[in-house]
Amino acid sequence: MIKVENLSYSFPQKDLYDKISFTLEDGQHCAFIGSSGSGKSTLVDILMNPEKHLFDGKLEIDPNCIIGYLSQFSQLDDAKEITVIDYIGKEFYRLQNELTVICAEMETSADTDSLLEKYQQALDAFDAIDGDNFESNIKRKLNLADLLKHKDLKVSDLSGGEFKLIQTIKIMLTNPDLIIMDEPEVFLDFENLNALKNLINSYKGIMLVITHNRYLLNQCFNKIIHLENMQLEEFDGRYIDYNFALLQRKIELLELASADTEEIERNEKLIDRLRFIATNNAEAASGKSLHARVKFQERLEARRIPAPFVEVKEPDISFVAENKIEESIALKVENYSVSFDDILLENVSFEIKSTDKVALIGSNGTGKTTLLREIYENKQPSIEINKDVEVAYLSQLQGETLNESNTIREEFSYTGYETREEIGLYISSYGFDPDVINQKIGTFSGGERNILQLAKISSGKAGLLLLDEPTSHLDIHSQLALEKAIINYNGAILMISHDFHSIVNCMDYVLMIENKTIRKMSMRKFRKMIYANYFDRDYLEIEQKKISIETKIALALKNKDFTLAKLLSEELEAQIKLL
Repeated sequence: MIKVENLSYSFPQKDLYDKISFTLEDGQHCAFIGSSGSGKSTLVDILMNPEKHLFDGKLEIDPNCIIGYLSQFSQLDDAKEITVIDYIGKEFYRLQNELTVICAEMETSADTDSLLEKYQQALDAFDAIDGDNFESNIKRKLNLADLLKHKDLKVSDLSGGEFKLIQTIKIMLTNPDLIIMDEPEVFLDFENLNALKNLINSYKGIMLVITHNRYLLNQCFNKIIHLENMQLEEFDGRYIDYNFALLQRKIELLELASADTEEIERNEKLIDRLRFIATNNAEAASGKSLHARVKFQERLEARRIPAPFVEVKEPDISFVAENKIEESIALKVENYSVSFDDILLENVSFEIKSTDKVALIGSNGTGKTTLLREIYENKQPSIEINKDVEVAYLSQLQGETLNESNTIREEFSYTGYETREEIGLYISSYGFDPDVINQKIGTFSGGERNILQLAKISSGKAGLLLLDEPTSHLDIHSQLALEKAIINYNGAILMISHDFHSIVNCMDYVLMIENKTIRKMSMRKFRKMIYANYFDRDYLEIEQKKISIETKIALALKNKDFTLAKLLSEELEAQIKLL
């Protein structure tokens, strides 16, 4: 259906791809992965609008290929006041009405030939979306996503997560040859994430999905495309098998690279000795020996094992509470209520101690973001923040905390960094090239902007972090780096999240919004609830063991203990087989 061969593409300030190649064929559900800012969304735009881009290489797309696209940003359009079923069936009802009108015209018009042609075109389009079964197909998809109960609601009454699922269903029912989705999981709660998994797995056509969600990656795809450092790899199979194959190759290449480095270092010391001898001894033999050894060193460098494809630099995220208040109350909320058209939260109370790490969870649309924003603004009498605790806020609406018309240099000049060199050095630890400090923030990817939010928070040394979906848009390496930073942080955190792994890996307990109130839940009870209502217990527990082994392997590689890394990889393979 689609073939890309030796494609290269650059922006004025950044090279994105260097002769990358891949294919998309019938029956493939392909996960498109890679670091934030590696060019995934740009490549999707090239596939959809090749005439807009000047690239080298070949791009072959079946001329009859119809592409359905779902953006990472859910935009309510002018149809927001119609019902869900009318929104999904908009094209179906349009074609149905067109066929009815043409039939009526044929009864009175003498120009039947042109009307017959119009009728056939409309009928072909109607058949292409399986028009005879369209209404039953709508209900089947809504039921699969557990949204049939919402079929008569207005689109504007849906939560953001529910609307994302409705958009997915609408695209699927138009029966395109290829569906492309850009981070469809962003901001979905546990229930809606499961519904998205069911929708993806039910679709019979080709799919290309940009995603960083570990649950979807393990559950939904039979092909992986991995874009990293301007290079691309294809893998036919599950993500979990691809990840293991990469890890095995990484162990092998790092061992070979370590041996190369040791030999090069030994040879460098010998060259230094020969150079000293040649400098103090005019004999020709000394100079010849030095020349031969330098030539040998050049050959060693030329054959040196390159860094593994998977050697991705994690951002060095670090949070420190500068004025940490031991065992005090950082935040107290008492009899807090909020409502818009309806009451969202009513007379809720809770408190967070100075070292508590707390997840705030609940279905989409229950008031989590509103509560977090009002805590940060601290203008409500029902909200009390310890006067000795500084607060930092990460918003899921990135424009709230980042001025997207600013350059990085302008944005970070407000955080205490004064010179270009200071700012460049600081952002380089978060994975940015120092040369991009004069680039406007609005030109960066969603993941890169979230990392910039984290970098701003880190520079402030706040004692209470309010994090609204901090893992959204982040690639897996950045998610893991964030988890490490949260675990090592010495202050308090209140974090909205629907990422099971981040919650169980980092949080002390959960505050759950349910029935307009908030109740505290231990991690044990939270796990039990997740197992019972959303995800398979065996899958999640094996996944946790797998992550633990991968962490041990990473430590072994850091210590160059390749024997231990290989033994642990065998243990990891046994866990993967259970999945």
